[in-house]
Amino acid sequence: MFSPVCFRLVSAVKLYLLGLRVLVVQLCSKRFKLPVMPRQDGKVAIVTGGGRGIGYEVARHMAKLGAHVIIGCRDQQQGLAAITRIHEEHSEAKVEFKKLDLASLQSIRQFVQSFKERDLPLNILVNNAGVMLVREGCTENGFELHFGVNYLAHFFLTCMLLDTLKLSGKSGNFSRVVNVSSSAHRNGEIRLNDLNCRQCYSAHGAYCHSKLAQLLFSSHLHQELEQGGFPVSSSAVDPGMVDTSLYRHLWAPLSLAHGVVSRLLFKTPIEGAATVLHAALSPALEGESGGGYWANGRRDETTPLTFDPQIQQLLWKTSHRFLVPQ
Repeated sequence: MFSPVCFRLVSAVKLYLLGLRVLVVQLCSKRFKLPVMPRQDGKVAIVTGGGRGIGYEVARHMAKLGAHVIIGCRDQQQGLAAITRIHEEHSEAKVEFKKLDLASLQSIRQFVQSFKERDLPLNILVNNAGVMLVREGCTENGFELHFGVNYLAHFFLTCMLLDTLKLSGKSGNFSRVVNVSSSAHRNGEIRLNDLNCRQCYSAHGAYCHSKLAQLLFSSHLHQELEQGGFPVSSSAVDPGMVDTSLYRHLWAPLSLAHGVVSRLLFKTPIEGAATVLHAALSPALEGESGGGYWANGRRDETTPLTFDPQIQQLLWKTSHRFLVPQ
């Protein structure tokens, strides 16, 4: 058994080596450019974490195409600033901010209740918000932060909005759930007896585990919807290494170099948003063509664990048990 210090060191080194490999592949590949997407007039979209970074670019582009976009994020000042910037660029844009703190199940309930009271359709749900490498801590309801925010909050939000998504979709015009994932899932594990990472904590490991859980959920949700014949698809997207504030909690030595490296070598937020928008809007991914795991504009392979039906189902049931008593 590793000591806690060795465990954290190994988890960190594994993640940074994976990141280096991903960056090399990204630099050697032609970056996906989003083709012209059809108008989205009459459609309603929710984008979590839409106040900045990839989420902002997704919200901005959808609003430009005529969708009614609801940005859900914790920081009101940031959310309202995003609305202002979008309106400055597209004065007719239908975009609004609603407070949504993914570290609070009560906040999620209030967000969903407020949305449902308006009797709006929901055609697109982009589960984009996330945290990475934050210090050990818990959400308002006692869940480890990476697990609670990146995975469980979006699981809860999606499940609470699923009936509206089903009612809003139709044959030839499915509703879509898009989960913004990460290549870090390749280093993840699912320990059903320790989903909260209590036994031996590593922020690097916890981030990877949360992204794998998100991917398992996305895949299982799509299968459930497909088997039930519902007009909703669920897909996951790896946006690549993007120059956003997500990396602000890197190890101190790396964070010093990150600012320069990210500006030179990482994707811009617009480039990072391209595959997310492709999964959410592309007519080519309608119906049975939807679902799956996407990176750089095309389907990509994931780890075998992602497709393990037993793990998927056990994670699904365990997640529901976490949420029922709250």
